[in-house]
Amino acid sequence: MADSEKTALPALKGQKPINEKEATSSSQSETNEDIDVNGFGVDEKALIRKLDLKLLPALILLYLLSFLDRSNVANVRVEGLAKDLHMTGNQYLTGLTLYFIGYVLFEIPRNIVLKRTSPKSWLPTLTLTWGIVANLLGIVQSMGGFFAARFVLGMTESGLFPGVVFYLSMWYKREEQHYRISLFFSAASLAGAFGGILAWGIAHMNGVGGLHGWRWIFLLEGMLTVVVSLIAYFFVANYPSTAKFLSPKERACIQARLAANSDATRDEAFTWANVATAAKDPKCWLYGLGFHTMSLPLYTLSLFLPTIIKELGYTAAQAQLLTVPSYAVATVLTIIVAVLSERLKCRAPFIMASSSLAAIGYIGLLASRKAGVRYFGTILAAAGIYPATAIVLSWPANNVSGQTKRATANAMQISIGNLGAVLGTQLYRGADGPRFFLGHSFAFGYLCANILVVGFLWIILRRENAKRDRGERNERLNRVRENEWLGDEDPRWRFQT
Repeated sequence: MADSEKTALPALKGQKPINEKEATSSSQSETNEDIDVNGFGVDEKALIRKLDLKLLPALILLYLLSFLDRSNVANVRVEGLAKDLHMTGNQYLTGLTLYFIGYVLFEIPRNIVLKRTSPKSWLPTLTLTWGIVANLLGIVQSMGGFFAARFVLGMTESGLFPGVVFYLSMWYKREEQHYRISLFFSAASLAGAFGGILAWGIAHMNGVGGLHGWRWIFLLEGMLTVVVSLIAYFFVANYPSTAKFLSPKERACIQARLAANSDATRDEAFTWANVATAAKDPKCWLYGLGFHTMSLPLYTLSLFLPTIIKELGYTAAQAQLLTVPSYAVATVLTIIVAVLSERLKCRAPFIMASSSLAAIGYIGLLASRKAGVRYFGTILAAAGIYPATAIVLSWPANNVSGQTKRATANAMQISIGNLGAVLGTQLYRGADGPRFFLGHSFAFGYLCANILVVGFLWIILRRENAKRDRGERNERLNRVRENEWLGDEDPRWRFQT
């Protein structure tokens, strides 16, 4: 990681020189000492705790419901969905694929809508719409209805994750975002743990109201999402400049923290040129490829884990419960790795180490015939996949500067990434059980590719930071106007590695 000390860099015209500790950089961000908040009469640590308590629980809950509503199809499959809708062969897999096609197609447009509206209205509205669709899945009567509902579910859920990542970047300093995005993403593994328990319990309602148990799973979990979405209109806050739960002094303190650390306080109008800037930046494509190589193992595990475990010789009810340990371990490790990554100020090494752990899990799944070893392999796979994905997803939020460019880069990452999920949904075919060599092999190969992609991006970012430390990019400042900011192309910007 390029944390070299503290070379003076040219200032904008009419301003004093800005050194690396004062600039928006990974090195300057390591402490709060570079920002004088004493003049506001605000305890900064208490303010951050207040933000965490106000913002994070609501966002984590929304993402937990999002992941629950997209992945509960894995639980309902073992409860008889395919049989009741008369699916044969790989038709169930087609329904999974259609979800991600809808997700990918609408990812970037929905994040652009967030930039042009407000989080307080947009995020709850997204939640309400996918909650309604999740309910409709419980009453579909045909395979075609299932296909249509899954496509629309992907379309409606697509704006949440990149939208929240962008939203958090408008509240927290760069070095504070990674841990909070990881906490937010930990809701995915938490949803897996709760999903298994809920599916086990709700499946016992089989026959109530003349409905099969799998329908009740969709209906009850979808109803929960609708109820929470209506409440969310009252507890999701807008941006710091208009947040009513902040005092004027707290608002001024947040603005000062962000102004010294990121572009969050700049009044940047939306332009298509800034969208194109993200598309032209090779690093944005590499962030997307980093998630692409994680999304296939992430979603194949979350969508097929109950089936994989059931094929080890367990009943459907036992398989639902046996998914819980994998997700519980993944949740704990996601938080631990996020804390360590933040304290040690490094991203790529933790991603590569976590991907390696997951790869070991797939080696066990591929190489062993023993049910116990293969089940332990699923735990290792989850324990590596979720922490690695959390850091990968937080990377562009930390490293891309320019509000529209960052919002676009976040959406690009999810869209490119979910193309891996589209492929993954076709890999765990019923005829391939119980060993699922094809699916496990692809997941293993993608994890190895992730290590290579992340390592390559790590080298690129370190080299770019080194060039800026040596002043090799300073000529970019020669023609800037007063108070102009060049985004992450500005030589005072340092990338987190």
